[in-house]
Amino acid sequence: MRMDRRGLLAGAVAAFAVPRAASAALAEPSAAARDRIGELAAGYLREFPVPGLSVAFAQGGKVGYAGAFGLADRNAGTKLVTTHRFRLASVSKPVTAVAIFTLVDAGRLSLDARVLGPSGLLGEPGGPIPAGSRLREITVHHLLTHTAGGWPNNATDPMFMPPLLSMDDVIAAGLRVPLANAPGTAYAYSNFGYCLLGRAIEKVAGKPYDAYVREAVLAPARAAGMAIAGNTLAERMPDEVRYHGQDGQDPYAINVRRMDAHGGWTATASDVALFADAAGPPLLSAAATKAMVAGSAAEPGYACGWRINAAGNRWHGGSLAGTATLMVRTARGMCWAGLTNTRQRNDGMAAALDRLLWAMVRSVPEWRA
Repeated sequence: MRMDRRGLLAGAVAAFAVPRAASAALAEPSAAARDRIGELAAGYLREFPVPGLSVAFAQGGKVGYAGAFGLADRNAGTKLVTTHRFRLASVSKPVTAVAIFTLVDAGRLSLDARVLGPSGLLGEPGGPIPAGSRLREITVHHLLTHTAGGWPNNATDPMFMPPLLSMDDVIAAGLRVPLANAPGTAYAYSNFGYCLLGRAIEKVAGKPYDAYVREAVLAPARAAGMAIAGNTLAERMPDEVRYHGQDGQDPYAINVRRMDAHGGWTATASDVALFADAAGPPLLSAAATKAMVAGSAAEPGYACGWRINAAGNRWHGGSLAGTATLMVRTARGMCWAGLTNTRQRNDGMAAALDRLLWAMVRSVPEWRA
């Protein structure tokens, strides 16, 4: 999976002055189409116990429509507006993936680079790694595709260790857990793997993860309002919604800030749609984009930070206590986001959000997804 800088316009990434694609912008929906979108949203809010829903649709560097429905804070009765921001949960993973590929395009990082061990990008952050350990075999590409061999998204996930533990403590604990599989041989969705990618970005870029992402990815995407979340109700960002837990879950009892590279970003729906719109050329080279959206042998339906299908669509969902999110970019380049301030488990709410957003797209005759 080696990639280097071939095909990149000289200096474009280094200067972070990336022009936007010349694809056509979305037509604004008619009044009738807006009414239909509102009706669809109202139906979703009736079907599920969702306080608020924010949506946005973009293409060609512009948002064609953004809408907000319901409440930003059910306790206070605060009406949701399109400038409210939400925790993105795992929609953060494509953001990290794009940041990795800007470094690949700039010739500063290889997908084949080893991550751990004496010669790895991160060295031995949890203590000495013995010769012959599978940890020494893990590459950047393994982490991007969730094929590092361990740390699955289940009750053993290191990223959900007690909130007071530091990032260094969590990484050290995670690296003490033996890998279940040899790197590259099996798929296991891994938040911890993306945490390591965040640290790799910091090592290569020489600056904090969020600072590099804002500079290299979000600013050229015109999504510079995105920021890493706080943990508590008092640490909410300006214009951030209140999250409402269900089934006894407390959205403010988890360390979201520590989840930065795999689940820590906050954004408006418009920010997310604009990021998705920018997640390809010219922000990335054609070669980098092709590599980013290629599935692995272990899981052809998951590429580097994106779920993919045979139609050429790519997307990612997110789920945390108090948060359910979805971002989509179609093969034709139309992009959208749907963000909510609650979640339910195993009740079809996430699948219904996907169907809802597709129905909204189809309610605007001029849109071609």
